[in-house]
Amino acid sequence: MKRLLDINNPVIRNIIKVFDCMVLSVLWVVFSLPIVTMGAASTALYASVYHYIRKDEGYLWKTFWTAFKENFKRSTLSWLPLLAMILFLIYDLMALRVMIKSGHPLGRLFGIILALLFVAAVWSVYLAAYCARFQGGVKDMLRFSFYLIMQHPLRSLAVMLAVVGSAVLILIIPGLLALLPAVAFWISSTFVEQVFLLHMRPEDIQKIKDEEGNA
Repeated sequence: MKRLLDINNPVIRNIIKVFDCMVLSVLWVVFSLPIVTMGAASTALYASVYHYIRKDEGYLWKTFWTAFKENFKRSTLSWLPLLAMILFLIYDLMALRVMIKSGHPLGRLFGIILALLFVAAVWSVYLAAYCARFQGGVKDMLRFSFYLIMQHPLRSLAVMLAVVGSAVLILIIPGLLALLPAVAFWISSTFVEQVFLLHMRPEDIQKIKDEEGNA
């Protein structure tokens, strides 16, 4: 019994991780409520998943709040044009849905616009990850994050499945909003970090390996 309740027990550690994901997801929802701050909240969520969940570094709240505060300006400025694009695509989908029902030929564009919306969702994850992990101006973050998506389509597809799959599950079971945002970022970070490693300098990669070896 004592061994079962040991904090180092894999079962207990996984339960704790699930609880941490719930806390992070709720924080993300709260800090995203003014939708213009969703970029900064997503950056804070990715930073927390990477450092606290994956690498067991720091403290949950401190990691989230520090990342949110320090990256607020550039995260928000880079998120706003992407938000405008997402809202435009959603409006198009709504209009095309009406056209489909009325038999209008332009309704055939629905699938294309939906695919573009999926790409925009993946772009938002890469953008948050890039902002959380690296320095750079708004234009650089937008350009490089999109470049990485195009350069690594298979890994980007995996990120898309994690994000879109979580969104669909949340639409079916709204209560999962208290868990799945952090889980989706956790899964996505596995592939995004692989992409980052392919574009990092050897000395930076070695530094990460040294840090992981000393952890």
